[in-house]
Amino acid sequence: MGGNQMSDMTEYNKWVKRVQEVDFPHWDELPKFDLYMDQVVAFLTGYTGPLGLSPVTSTMINNYVKQRAIVAPTKKKYQVMQIADILLITLLKQGFPIDAIRSGIDRVTATEYPKQAYDRFIDLLNQKMKAIGEETTRHSSNDLTQELMEVTANMVVDHIQTNELVRIVQNSDKHTPTKIK
Repeated sequence: MGGNQMSDMTEYNKWVKRVQEVDFPHWDELPKFDLYMDQVVAFLTGYTGPLGLSPVTSTMINNYVKQRAIVAPTKKKYQVMQIADILLITLLKQGFPIDAIRSGIDRVTATEYPKQAYDRFIDLLNQKMKAIGEETTRHSSNDLTQELMEVTANMVVDHIQTNELVRIVQNSDKHTPTKIK
């Protein structure tokens, strides 16, 4: 294995360790007091930055409000529910349109309290984040190309499966959401 390939693997392993240390906040760990826009941006960037995701911006948040993806702030302050929604949208928009994300959140919370649904998702997400790199490491040597192919194949399968589950839930009478005003 060439020296450059080894340094690439070292860089990837450092990223894996950094990502495994990210621990998304549960509902009760979200700020207890209302936040202004710049505080929301700073708070969420602390979680999304280490993942290499595009930073949350005030423009994005304003667009979420305009698109009715989140409830408008009260007196320019955002509450726990809005902060949770912004975090979820930020993570999920990597693979889904915002209207589909909002619809999914609404349908899940039609059958479960938002706090419970959010915490269940965060538990699953944190568990998956801690396991990044573990499954493919068992099957491959220090081969970044193999790792990339395995992770990409998983992503395609997960995306297809997620789309089907979203379709079924959207057509379900059990998951009829309330509308944001």
